[in-house]
Amino acid sequence: MSYTIAEIAKALGAEAVGDTSLVIAGAAEPQSAGPEDLALAMSPKYAESLAEGAAQAAMLWVGADWQAMGLEAAIIPGRPRFAMSGLTRMLDAGQGFAPGIHPSAIIDPDADLANDVSVGPLAIISAGARIGAGSVIGPHCFIGEDVTLGEGAYLREQVSIGARVTIGKRCIIQPGARIGGDGFSFVTAEPSAVEAARETLGDQGDTKAQPWIRIHSLGSVSIGDDVEIGMGSTIDCGTIRDTTIGNNTKLDNQVHLGHNVSVADNCLLCGQVGIAGSAQIGSNVVLGGQCGVSDNIFVGDGVIAGGGTKLMSNVPAGRTMLGYPATQMDKQVEQYKLLRRLPRLLREFAELRKAVSKPDEDD
Repeated sequence: MSYTIAEIAKALGAEAVGDTSLVIAGAAEPQSAGPEDLALAMSPKYAESLAEGAAQAAMLWVGADWQAMGLEAAIIPGRPRFAMSGLTRMLDAGQGFAPGIHPSAIIDPDADLANDVSVGPLAIISAGARIGAGSVIGPHCFIGEDVTLGEGAYLREQVSIGARVTIGKRCIIQPGARIGGDGFSFVTAEPSAVEAARETLGDQGDTKAQPWIRIHSLGSVSIGDDVEIGMGSTIDCGTIRDTTIGNNTKLDNQVHLGHNVSVADNCLLCGQVGIAGSAQIGSNVVLGGQCGVSDNIFVGDGVIAGGGTKLMSNVPAGRTMLGYPATQMDKQVEQYKLLRRLPRLLREFAELRKAVSKPDEDD
């Protein structure tokens, strides 16, 4: 795939300057860009490396002097990082999945596949599954009984979707994601030591051993439109009602959602986030890498939690959180600064105590 500078600029709604007939076949960092690459030099810091490469054209920031940089052409969007979304979409060569249904795929006669669905080698589509038009089911995928996938679904290789899961339009699911496993829900015949510990927060002493009995998952998983799910992520079925994910929410790699979790619209859940059962996550929430959310709490709309944060109680809308246990980020940073000063304060205190307790030499 290749495009002229003029074609790229038009698609991005950006300004094009210089020789707009130059043909671009790829994108590259400034120091490694070749003559047919568009160098991504979207700030003065990155532009310093242009001389190390051989780019004839670059994507620059508003007000950049492209001619002084020795370029023949430039694309100047109002918001360069946002323009990268459109540029990368244009230049993405995809995975090479062939159209049509591979002869090794196993498709139940009671499955319903719309027009233009691509099914890769060794994929399995179970009875009652409904696959929307233009969808791609990659190699070795498993689609369970009565699953619904909306139009334009794109499943990479080895995705597994359990029975009765519903997923909206234009979902993207990365390799190895598992959706619709049973929830991790067990109970004992009599109140367990775990229940007592939750209530008392104290040691339990001698306790009677009891077997854990499974609570089956009667719910499934319901996912909205334009959702993306990263590699190795796992989403449990609900116990009675569905586990749910709203529209346009994005899950990074190795994210886990427990049973009955509800995640609303436009959320970003970064790598290795874990959300325990029945937690409720509002809209526009961002959870940094390795965040943890305790069970049965709610996280309000617009909350942002930094990497490694552990949310153990309800978080009001709009808060920015950090730490373990989580506190407001500005308070957490101030506490960290004070903690770093402790060794010096202790030395000063020891010196002061020594001076005060030393006998007066004049007596």
